[in-house]
Amino acid sequence: MKLLKYTAIVIAVLIAGFFLLGIVKSEIAYDCEITANKPLAESWAVGQDKEKIKDWLEGFQKMEVISGTPGTVGAVTDIYFNTDGQEMTIRETITEIVPDESISMLFEMDFMNMNYTMTMKNVDGKTKISSSTAVFGNGMISKSFIALMGGSFSDQEDVSLNNLKRVIEDNTKDYTQH
Repeated sequence: MKLLKYTAIVIAVLIAGFFLLGIVKSEIAYDCEITANKPLAESWAVGQDKEKIKDWLEGFQKMEVISGTPGTVGAVTDIYFNTDGQEMTIRETITEIVPDESISMLFEMDFMNMNYTMTMKNVDGKTKISSSTAVFGNGMISKSFIALMGGSFSDQEDVSLNNLKRVIEDNTKDYTQH
């Protein structure tokens, strides 16, 4: 009987600790940075090229415009991913855009939301690409899981930015011709 009682107490403490973690750390934020060996204008064009997204975002399937004009503030797009057989839809809303400089977006999912900004700067003819992300859970359980998974979000962003760097540096498309 004592063993059952102590087991129940341990389980209750673990559950309380799990939920407390989500209360104490209800959001995670992280920054990532890479440098691409290409000029800013070309790097920006590659990063905004809808045909190249599949080459740098793992699991990307397709995009569907929901409202607004793509690539402008207020545009809403559903982005579909398939990772390890798991299908996921992310709703993207562009909240700010400064061409050849930065783009900010809100990503909404059932489980969580993300505020994301990507910035590009010319550094000696190369392009420094920085991202800044804040992740918020959409409920007590998701907040706790996000607090536990913090490092994996940053790791995935590092992979995505390094993929983007590769795509930019391998680019042969001339974006100066309109």
